[in-house]
Amino acid sequence: MNRSSGIFLHPTSLPSNFGIGDLGPSAYKWIDLLEAMKQTHWQVCPLGPTGYGDSPYQSLCSFAGNTLLISPEILHKEGLLTADELSAFPSLPNDNVDFGAVINAKEELNRAAYLRFTDNSEFIAFCEREQYWLDNYARYKVLKDLHEGLPWYSWDTKFKLRYPAALEETAGTQRKEIRYQKFLQYVFYKQWIDLKEYANFRNIHIIGDLPIYIAYDSSDAWASPELFELDENAKPIRVAGVPPDYFSETGQLWGNPLYHWKNMRQDGYLWWIKRIKKTLELVDYMRLDHFRGFEAYWAVDADAPTAEKGEWVKGPGADLFKAIKNALGKLPIIAEDLGIITPEVEALRNSIGLPGMKILQFAFDGNPENPYLPYNTQKDSVLYTGTHDNDTSLGWFNSLVELDKHQVRQYLGCDDTTFLEHFLRCALSAPSGMCIIPFQDILGLGSSCRMNTPGTESGNWRWRFTFDQIDNNKIRMFTDFMSIYGRAPKKKKNPVTT
Repeated sequence: MNRSSGIFLHPTSLPSNFGIGDLGPSAYKWIDLLEAMKQTHWQVCPLGPTGYGDSPYQSLCSFAGNTLLISPEILHKEGLLTADELSAFPSLPNDNVDFGAVINAKEELNRAAYLRFTDNSEFIAFCEREQYWLDNYARYKVLKDLHEGLPWYSWDTKFKLRYPAALEETAGTQRKEIRYQKFLQYVFYKQWIDLKEYANFRNIHIIGDLPIYIAYDSSDAWASPELFELDENAKPIRVAGVPPDYFSETGQLWGNPLYHWKNMRQDGYLWWIKRIKKTLELVDYMRLDHFRGFEAYWAVDADAPTAEKGEWVKGPGADLFKAIKNALGKLPIIAEDLGIITPEVEALRNSIGLPGMKILQFAFDGNPENPYLPYNTQKDSVLYTGTHDNDTSLGWFNSLVELDKHQVRQYLGCDDTTFLEHFLRCALSAPSGMCIIPFQDILGLGSSCRMNTPGTESGNWRWRFTFDQIDNNKIRMFTDFMSIYGRAPKKKKNPVTT
């Protein structure tokens, strides 16, 4: 792993005139900024459509894209929207996402664009190529709308249990609505791939994210219930979570349905192969969430009130990754191996040859053997100052009690006013081959700008930046760090001519 650096920023946090970051002009300006800052990577959260809570980690489909990211400006450029329709878009906050308002306002624009759209060879080819997931997802979305947004397991029985006659009837009566959902996915994928190609041309590689579990209310569970621990009425038998630990006396009850690994093994883990292949079409590297769950996962009865009474169950282990590697070749995957990691989990990660993650905010407990201290990290690892689930680094430092602050100041050799500069230097100078910094840390932002607070149900995933927040002095300082700590992209040698 060559020394490199990247920035963590989900596309929803980009500036735009439409209430949420999208794949339009500001996204291209963002790529230009990354290149100017001598970055190699751009890391994002999962790109799927979000459901309840607006979390990208609770997607309505493992294969679909988040159509809130569609750029109205690009649709206008293609003749699908008028200038008047763009100018009529309501005035929404530019520093956070009001998801309810954005969903409604963007739906109006998308409907208007759809009315002007006519099938072309590219759209037809997309629908044929993606049929293996797109047909089920489009039907799922249409039926969800017909049931006023209710989750699929609350639908009429004939739709919930996918009676063939009911699905055939829906395909006939809702043909235009099904086509609309396919149109939205086509537009998303086209805009995203164009942006990715622009990034790759400028030697910016995109790091995506794949949650280990799918949402119960998803087209994945609805279309393939046999792949999950669901009973004959499509109710979960056991669900995912983690046991009690230092952070929670009752553990964390996530509620996601568990995989029926025995059934998945029968066809050589085909669903997983397709899922990872689709993700790697959109990104260059992939962070694999909750890696320890592939070695052993915490299973809790579906009717349990907390995650306290569960059991560790062996996961598919190396067998799954062998099948994926045989089908797809080299795996450009980063293992999210945070939390309480056993020797068995480390052995699995090492056997596959995946780099793990290190979080600098976790390093300062006074233990010189803390694995997150920079001098204890390995070259084959990815170091983050923090992730989407952490406070911003400045917010984290300011929230520490004085004794812990003293520990940090002693290690970094800084005072309160110079903490952030020294913290960034510490991360970038570490042995870890790759270093990823949330953009909030480069901008010097506090706790009000954190992306997500685990365990809370509202106010998350909303943060956005504006270009006028960018301090050129901070950008210049961070850019200089790339050369100082050997993380600037290697200059390509011109071919020798004779």
